[in-house]
Amino acid sequence: MVRALISSRRRAIGRIAQLAALITPACRSRAGWLRCPALAAALLSVVLLDGCGSAGPPVRDRFYTLDPAVDLAPSPRTMPGTLLITPFASRGFLGGTQIVFRTADAPLQVQRYDSLLWEQPPGRALAEALIPAVRGAGLFEYVVSIADRADPDLVVNGELTRFEHRPTAQPPSVSAAFNLTVITNSDRQTRFLKTYEGVEPTRESTPEAMVHAFNRLTERLLTEAARDMQRVAPGIAQQSPQRD
Repeated sequence: MVRALISSRRRAIGRIAQLAALITPACRSRAGWLRCPALAAALLSVVLLDGCGSAGPPVRDRFYTLDPAVDLAPSPRTMPGTLLITPFASRGFLGGTQIVFRTADAPLQVQRYDSLLWEQPPGRALAEALIPAVRGAGLFEYVVSIADRADPDLVVNGELTRFEHRPTAQPPSVSAAFNLTVITNSDRQTRFLKTYEGVEPTRESTPEAMVHAFNRLTERLLTEAARDMQRVAPGIAQQSPQRD
């Protein structure tokens, strides 16, 4: 029972810390709690549920969709061949589905929300958003995913290096960065390489506002990447060795 009590209190402390990370600066002062009764009540409910030696009702996980709309105009020319866009690689916590956050008072500490999750790993979602945009623009004759098991002429690889919520930044924001590489499949030569990164304010201190900010930011970065691919595609096609 002692172990259960300790575990329950640890969960309570963790949940309070995560809720506190979403509190706006106006609510952090002593008088601010009077202006944020709903938030104060939420914190109190966590203490009452988890501080009594009972685990209380289970916390319901909330899953969010990362689905940026990439804006890419029709290509003036369709390149021959097949372009494969692979899921973006990612390291550490970025390869999972828990939403990652980092606070200003602990910039070297990477943390994860317990009950706020993506419906699929962000790296996979970014590739899935890029594929229909490039395909719809008619940039290449064929644009495929890894599930198509095609033998491509060109391969687009990405690596997600940063994808985190910054609830205590001024203003609160989300931050993302990824590398994008285009290689020719026949000789494995790199034909294009660029890093894309940015920050987007959340506008409000709610999980939904955070998710909307992630979608706005990834929409902007993926659109920039797709337009770069559209710009360099003719030159890459000329450099690529002819396949038998």
